Formats: sequence, C-alpha cells, structure tokens
Amino acid sequence: MTMDEALQALGVTEQTLTMQQQVELAERGFTIFYNVIDPTWLAVLREAFERITAAEGETAGAEVSRMQGVRRLADLVNKGEIFDQLYTNPFVLAAARQVIGRPFKIHSLNGHDPLPGHGQQALHPDWGGERSDLNVNSVMNSLWMLDDFQAENGATRIVPGSHRWPGKPSDQLSELTAPHPQEIYIEAPAGSVAVFNGHTWHGSTTNRSERTRRVYHCAFVAREYPQQTNQRQFLRPETAARLSPAACWVLDV
Repeated sequence: MTMDEALQALGVTEQTLTMQQQVELAERGFTIFYNVIDPTWLAVLREAFERITAAEGETAGAEVSRMQGVRRLADLVNKGEIFDQLYTNPFVLAAARQVIGRPFKIHSLNGHDPLPGHGQQALHPDWGGERSDLNVNSVMNSLWMLDDFQAENGATRIVPGSHRWPGKPSDQLSELTAPHPQEIYIEAPAGSVAVFNGHTWHGSTTNRSERTRRVYHCAFVAREYPQQTNQRQFLRPETAARLSPAACWVLDV
C-alpha cells in the first residue's frame, strides 16, 4: 500500500487542512485544531489514562522513558482500541504529510501528565541529529489535550519559526530551562489537538497549579528512520487482529 492509498482510505484529502492551518504549520511550525475530541470520547480517553496509570503503577511508561514528577504512559497502540482513532485521525495525518513531505509512520504514542510543581523540560527539538537541509523535516508531533492547556498548569512552550533555524537551543541559551525571548505557550481547551513540526524548539513547563494537565503525544517520523516504539516488536495479536490495511501502513507492521 502506498502513502496516498493509505491516507485516502483514512479520509485525508487535499482539503483536510485549511489554507490558514497549512500556512501556520509552514511558517510558525505549529497549528491547533479545536473541538476534535467530543465530550463522550474525551471522557473515555481520560478514563483510559487513569486506568492504565493505576494498573501499571511504577512501571508505567517504562517502554520508552520515565520522568520524575510526571505520570508517563507508553506503547498505547497496544493498550486499547480507543487509541486507534488518534494515529488514524485525518487532521493529524494530513499535517504529518505536509510537514514530513514523504512516506512516514508512527513514531510513538505516549501519555504525559506533569504533577504540581513538576514538568519543566529543557528547550529542545524532537530531532536529535544534525540537519544538512533546513527544508527537509523528518518528524511531527501532536498533542491530544485531555485537560485545558494553560500556562499555569504546564502548557507546552514553543518558539515559532525555530524549525527553520540552524543550530540548536544551546546556541542561544546558556540555561535550556530558561525562557526563550520568542517563546509562546500552546494554550487551548480540552478536546483540542495541536500539531507541530518536530524540529521546532519546544518543551513542557512547570505545572504551577493543583490541576492535571494530561495529554497524549502521537508522533510521526519519516519512514526511513527507526521508531521510538518499534511497533513490529511490541505488536500484540489482539491489536493486529483489528487493524485495517491503512492502519497497518501507518504503524509499519
């Protein structure tokens, strides 16, 4: 199955992204889709976050990484049919096609919730290697917001346009957890989905509230690179049994 065949089967068209969204992705490096998750679906996704966190306890997130003061989940492709709708969503797939510009696949599907007083990350891109061509992008990420994203509860900060910059954040900042003069917060209500070019400098911030800031991260990477979560290695029989050919293409299984 080709990329075009898979994306067409999953409902992606040339009109899936508005012109404004395309321009924002190209110029700012991110855009936000509002009201993607309806209230019923939102309740199910929140319940799944809490249920899996409770069931896995201290091992939650271990398939990828664990962070002090942050509730983490990983390998969510294999932890419920409810997550299929995240990595097959037409808006997110259309954004990945625009950003990456060539065949891609899921990179990982994880959960993240910074606890009060925690969550500050160094400013970083999701691409760790050197870039010989700033016009070639290899990774895109999406934030599925289960709670309101606000500066007070640890919303992600992002430096608009930085996906077009040479170098890395340490070239401009001596302390990578310090604010960047051009950063803004990605703020939106629960049920929204933000997508951003993975080369854009960004990072989670400290949750200064007493509220949760739960999010699912669904990232995509150019097909020639390895996945953060190797789907062929982790794929469970019950997952494989429900996948459509197009979903299999997205997962590269």
